[in-house]
Amino acid sequence: MDCPACDSPITLEVGPEQPLSTSLPDALLTAEEDECIEITRNCWTCGWHEDRQIRVESIETTEGDEAAVERAVLLNEITDELSAIDSLATLKDTLAEVRRQRQLDPTTTDTNRDTTGE
Repeated sequence: MDCPACDSPITLEVGPEQPLSTSLPDALLTAEEDECIEITRNCWTCGWHEDRQIRVESIETTEGDEAAVERAVLLNEITDELSAIDSLATLKDTLAEVRRQRQLDPTTTDTNRDTTGE
């Protein structure tokens, strides 16, 4: 980041309860709900100074939900594999097989209805 007054590099400090070496992402990831994080930006060339505060209103996490994390990883892997397929026929065959497997599994609920008209 550069100083808005003189374009010199500025320092970013998170505190005052945090160690001087704490980065902003680390402070955000360790924050509790309703916690206020103070950030100070300083230019040591011209003396420009800015204080900011960020209040954490809510935290959403998948911590402890191993099934959700595993599902997200598998969906990413499937998406990566499918995006690497260039053949339209292969994609159509894959879609047909996925639909066939879903029909065979009675625990699967159909949340993605066929919108292609096939």
